[in-house]
Amino acid sequence: MDKYERIFRLHGILSMRRTPVAAGDLMDMLDGCSRATLYRDIAFLRDALGAPLDTDGETGGFLYRPHPDARAYELPGLWFTAAELQALVTFHGLLDRLGPGLLGQHLAPLATRIEQLISHRRLHLNEVPRRIRLLGGPGRSAGAAFHTVASAVLQRHQLIFHYHSRFRDQHTERQVSPQRLAHYRDNWYVDAWDPSRNALRTFAVDRISHAQTLDAPAEDIAETELDAHFSSAYGIFAGRATRTAVLRFSASRARWIADERWHPQQSGQFLTDGRYELRVPYRDPRELVMDILRHGAAVEVVEPASLRAIVRAELLRALDAYPENGMPDGSEPFSGSETTLRNDSSPG
Repeated sequence: MDKYERIFRLHGILSMRRTPVAAGDLMDMLDGCSRATLYRDIAFLRDALGAPLDTDGETGGFLYRPHPDARAYELPGLWFTAAELQALVTFHGLLDRLGPGLLGQHLAPLATRIEQLISHRRLHLNEVPRRIRLLGGPGRSAGAAFHTVASAVLQRHQLIFHYHSRFRDQHTERQVSPQRLAHYRDNWYVDAWDPSRNALRTFAVDRISHAQTLDAPAEDIAETELDAHFSSAYGIFAGRATRTAVLRFSASRARWIADERWHPQQSGQFLTDGRYELRVPYRDPRELVMDILRHGAAVEVVEPASLRAIVRAELLRALDAYPENGMPDGSEPFSGSETTLRNDSSPG
């Protein structure tokens, strides 16, 4: 435990006590530090940091002197324990990974203070970028409108923009009250109240152009309503869940699926034959179908019948792309040994 860690803990001990604490007890609570170290820390806390730290004349113990206004003493400036600093530096790396740098700009003064604290602690926090890998999937660029959209969300102003829908390939102009930014599967989305549709909608930020923040304040939607709309169904396609998918995974895949979190309201159980049955609430089947298909033959859709039919049709269309006796563009068939492909990259 370094000096700053001890000062932080010493302050916490004295803040919680209303009676004097003996020097021996404090030494034990500070991981057995020496008496000389304890008295140096007490002097630093009292003289350098202005703590109202007194020595009790009868017992010789230490305690904080009560403030006349009954206010509790707080350490000046920004204080973190070693573990908190490590977590904060790692989180800073995550912010950089999410990009672009809107949050980085706002947190620049805090980042400077953190760097100063790090330089005193010798915790090798400069190793974080090299020692922690933050891998992303096939995400899209946030787009030129990200800063404008993010500012409108945080400053609670209405937003007007042009929107190009990938699904319908349509261009529309929207004036909305943005509610939340969402970073989902390495892509950015904005949840907003759209008065032209009289409904909550989700927009992919990279499909927004000509965005402008308006002076008009955004209409605030209750947190409970936002959660019910955007979090009850599976994936990014919002709306209240109306159906439940029942999926059964093979025994070999069950060990992975049982530990995965597909949805906050999911439920699952192991079957007697070793398979795993997962129940997931959903509304729009598109994203759920994509996640089911990536498991191939290791999963069966049991219910509902409509979802089972969609997955079956997609599998048949995929099979049609691989004729049994033909190869596209004159390609040669694979000459290696027959191998069953598995979604298992773990060497152990």
